[in-house]
Amino acid sequence: MTFQEYRSYDALGLAELVRKGDVQAIELLEISIQRAETINPKINALVLSLYDMGKKMAARIDKQSTFAGVPYLIKDLGLELAGTRLTYGSKAYAGQISETTSYLLQKAEKAGLVFMAKTNTPELGLTPFTEPKAFGPTRNPWDTSRSAGGSSGGSAAAVAAGISPIASASDGGGSIRIPAANCGLFGLMPSRGRMSLGPAHGEMWMGAVREHCVTRSVRDSAAMLDILNGYMPGDPYGAPSPIASYQVEAKTEPGKLRIAVSTSHALGQSVDPECLKAVSQTAQLLHQLGHEIVELKAPPYQKEDLTELFLTMVAGEAAASLREMEDHLGRKLKPSDVEGTNFAIGLLGKSFTAAEFAYQIRRWNDLSRRMAAFHEKYDLLLSPVVSMPPFPIGALQQKGTEATLVQFVNAFRLKRLVRVSIDKLAEETFSYIPFTPIANMTGQPSMSVPLYWTPDNLPVGSMFTSAYGREDLLFRLAGQLEQAQPWMGKVAGG
Repeated sequence: MTFQEYRSYDALGLAELVRKGDVQAIELLEISIQRAETINPKINALVLSLYDMGKKMAARIDKQSTFAGVPYLIKDLGLELAGTRLTYGSKAYAGQISETTSYLLQKAEKAGLVFMAKTNTPELGLTPFTEPKAFGPTRNPWDTSRSAGGSSGGSAAAVAAGISPIASASDGGGSIRIPAANCGLFGLMPSRGRMSLGPAHGEMWMGAVREHCVTRSVRDSAAMLDILNGYMPGDPYGAPSPIASYQVEAKTEPGKLRIAVSTSHALGQSVDPECLKAVSQTAQLLHQLGHEIVELKAPPYQKEDLTELFLTMVAGEAAASLREMEDHLGRKLKPSDVEGTNFAIGLLGKSFTAAEFAYQIRRWNDLSRRMAAFHEKYDLLLSPVVSMPPFPIGALQQKGTEATLVQFVNAFRLKRLVRVSIDKLAEETFSYIPFTPIANMTGQPSMSVPLYWTPDNLPVGSMFTSAYGREDLLFRLAGQLEQAQPWMGKVAGG
């Protein structure tokens, strides 16, 4: 099998070849490794090779398993794989070796996936771009001067570059959907509680974080969710069990849907014309497919839902993560141990009282009720994923006087000034991601679908969000859109 042949298949397609005996699992792994060795120096998507482990797994796979012999990439954040390094994108964790294996990776192995590498992620997953100082920036295969997004940027870039057709990804504020949009992939964030984060974690980021994957095809994502979903003993909660297989749902006609469209920026800022055009063309396609389209004058949520509710959670969780880092190191953190902005976010989190943090988290319920009422009127909400196409590497990094202020604040632990630098960071961050964090707080499933490329050949995703627990609806529509406007034939160069 040549690389071009390998790249023309999705994960289920490759597994079918293995089942038929047309190709061996070890051959798929060798092609994946060769591609990684060729392209990774250009895109910096992989940070740890698991080639020896992969070869052992390929030798013992069950050929009748769903993803028999398919190379699989693991995001270097959250998921534990016993005996391997887990850094969370930070030099402080350079020597951390996992002692257990996450339930999700146990399920992935049983499904026949062959682990071959871990992928790059921003430090602690705190930014919507993947530029950790510990490993350097991940570059977009469609244009290596531009960002792959984050925090699952390494996974998305690797899949887009053809290293593997599927990779693990997680989403705490858009981190599946943003890199999927930037890299021309399909990325679905499941409902809260749909799958276990155990045994190492009960919930992450107050339930905002969901694990899943980025893929080139809808059916691969559906099959993966069939495998990974389900409550495990000790989990704090679980989503209602699906009525049917998601693979079946992806092949089921959605019927006529009532879809609300909102392109308004919650902070009142502008959205790039290319992102608006992507949504407009998607809405036209939906209309042609027979769906009812309703244009909204304003989004069904508010600026404060981002700048107060979401930011408070992120800062508090960052502070907790830095405290865990101190436990790991066995000493107090120094500003030089972590990236300056992340240290400052942690200081902000430490400055909150417990009452202040709890108050903002309680307000998540108000947002959830508002969105639930919204979805009694509309089946889905269509919006941009982000406010602009893939941007140049480094464009969202703090620099100049802003970076100096962060260094000054961190050096002297000036919590009063932390808010000044963080407010600026929040303004820039939510300027870029005013759409994605809402579903993380409400628990809703949400997906990015690759339906548009700019004149410069940069992918731009369209985001659909459904009511809680309605992944079935998302997969039905995604399957319909994939049939109506296929994207598998579009591949990044290099």
